[in-house]
Amino acid sequence: MIRHLFTLIWNRRRANFLLITEIFLAFVVLFVVGSLLVYHARNYRTPLGFGYAQVWCLNLDPGALPQAGRLATVRQVMARLRAMPEVVAVGRTSGNTPFSGNTNGSDVGVGMERKNSVENTSGHLVEDDLRQVLELPLVAGRWFDKRDDAAMLRPAVISRDLGETLFPGQSALGKTVGRNGKEYRVVGLVERFRADGDLVEARPAMLVRVSQQDTVWGEAQAILLRVRPGAGAALERQMNRETLAIAKGWSVGITTMSEQRAAQLKRTLTPIVALVIVCVFLIVNVALGLFGVLWQTISQRRTEIGVRRALGATGPAVSGQIVGEMLVVATFGLGLGLLVAVQFPLLGVFGVPAGVYGTAMLLAAGLLYALVIACAVYPSQLAAGIRPAVALREE
Repeated sequence: MIRHLFTLIWNRRRANFLLITEIFLAFVVLFVVGSLLVYHARNYRTPLGFGYAQVWCLNLDPGALPQAGRLATVRQVMARLRAMPEVVAVGRTSGNTPFSGNTNGSDVGVGMERKNSVENTSGHLVEDDLRQVLELPLVAGRWFDKRDDAAMLRPAVISRDLGETLFPGQSALGKTVGRNGKEYRVVGLVERFRADGDLVEARPAMLVRVSQQDTVWGEAQAILLRVRPGAGAALERQMNRETLAIAKGWSVGITTMSEQRAAQLKRTLTPIVALVIVCVFLIVNVALGLFGVLWQTISQRRTEIGVRRALGATGPAVSGQIVGEMLVVATFGLGLGLLVAVQFPLLGVFGVPAGVYGTAMLLAAGLLYALVIACAVYPSQLAAGIRPAVALREE
């Protein structure tokens, strides 16, 4: 039966050419959109590696004020923030804070020679208190503390995947890594630190300590603070007022990390949603086209169906043939689409894992097959209900 259906559709390939082309184009569009959705969904399900709820970002801008005294002013502001009962912890970090959209990528390797280097590693400068601010869990080693003040090499905490890549089969703790011409000693490991956001693929990360002895404010000019649950506009006004009282002439901005996350998700998802809407319109047009073609086909084949019923074919058999023919037509279109889709992982078009493409292919093919069946069920039932005497008398 299946071989007969394929032979039948192949012999009618010219008549079904436009329908096969429509299904082919629909599959390609669904595959591309599906790849993007699967990729972002896969990233969204991956834990960030830190806590962002109840974390506020304090942005200080001295403008054209002289360099002298900037760091002292920042430390006074931080000391005042720590004294507030609603504030749990305060810490400085570099400007590429989570969800800010700022990135800092560089190669990290073993030692000064940077052997076995990992490209585009996310680098962050952090103070000791930032672990409490972001609730960073360690999987091995320790976090920064006063023991590192006298260390010969600047300490660093790296993500697990970076350690496994640089030192395969052995622990990265105590090892020396090189970045931007400097050496660092690995003292701890975190599972991950996805500062780029929920929808961006996780990158290896390296957190470098900023100690109290550092005198350069520009290296870690962002201030993050964790507040107690329930803190709101009143605390924000108090922070703004008391910060301006200390940092006279500076500009101050306070945002919550949850707001930054929501804004980043909105920026990323807006074009994707627009693409999905276009894809939905395409699917609706394909469905209407399939339904219309089937309706016309049944009208043109009433005599053929009547003869089959007169020769003993049952209604379910006729209905099954109509649905089977449309599934074969869809298979021809999907076959052409798969030839195009397999080129994406081979050429690395989007630079995403091959598993994302495979999942998108299955989803696109399954959706199109389901669409074809849904559009063919009602017309096939109409064909099954044709009475032989009526059909032959019309002829």
